[in-house]
Amino acid sequence: MTQPFRVESGSTASAASSASPASTASPAGWAEASAVGDDELLTGEAVALDVRPAGFLLRSASGAIDFAVYVGGFILFVVGYLVVLADAGIDAALAQALFTATLVGCLVIAPIVVEVASRGRSLGKLAIGARIVRDDGGAISLRHAFIRGVTGFVEIYLTLGVLAFVTALLNGRSKRLGDLLAGTYSQHERVPHPLPFTVGVPPELLIWAQTADVAKLPDRLSRRVVAFLTQADRMTPATRERLALELAGEAAPFVSPLPNVHPHTFLLGVAAMRRDREYRALMLERDRLARVDPILRGLPNGFPDR
Repeated sequence: MTQPFRVESGSTASAASSASPASTASPAGWAEASAVGDDELLTGEAVALDVRPAGFLLRSASGAIDFAVYVGGFILFVVGYLVVLADAGIDAALAQALFTATLVGCLVIAPIVVEVASRGRSLGKLAIGARIVRDDGGAISLRHAFIRGVTGFVEIYLTLGVLAFVTALLNGRSKRLGDLLAGTYSQHERVPHPLPFTVGVPPELLIWAQTADVAKLPDRLSRRVVAFLTQADRMTPATRERLALELAGEAAPFVSPLPNVHPHTFLLGVAAMRRDREYRALMLERDRLARVDPILRGLPNGFPDR
């Protein structure tokens, strides 16, 4: 008879990575992990949203594109002034005023207007598939864009991006100084195409699957498990064992009862059960909608169909 396992509270991810194959075959050696990551966004109803901030390299690429666009526009305006007004005998004070107005317009006002009009998306962020949002996931307003624009003039243009680079490098969400002051961050919206997962419940877990409960498994963790299983064949054996051990430890608190099998087999069973459960729920919802569809689309009794 298969005995349920226990998760040792003292185990860590580092111990999991150095565990031997014999220890990974037993659920007692699986690592314990939290279900909610540090970068996971929780709504007021305690619902975890599957959003992720743009990484440091993506933010750097986005900033470089925006820097080139705004600074390039400023240089073009200045060159145009020099060409048009060179022979006009313009006053030095007026020339200084035009230069200052162009500087503020291209490097401060233009980024603010672009972020407000596009709801957080500039040309650089559009290129990397990101958007500036509030820390709670909502759309930014003029106040947020103004703080980011004024601060960005100092940390991006006056310091050639060094201050923003260092601040983002030391921040978990790759926030620059303007994001910290405005309460915003760059949210990555471009997600990869999901790979199909067609594996069924392993034979050794068929009896366990009749009574097992995987409903509490978070959606975010479930997608990570499926992504691992679809790519496991292309991994080295050591990497596959280590990731299977870590993911099994994260999924263990949300599965009951726990089978005494290898972590990879356990993940296959959990993922297959979760997929079948969601499929049945979608089919039930489709049937309910099909039953009420004639009522929703039908006309009142005696009303002519025009």
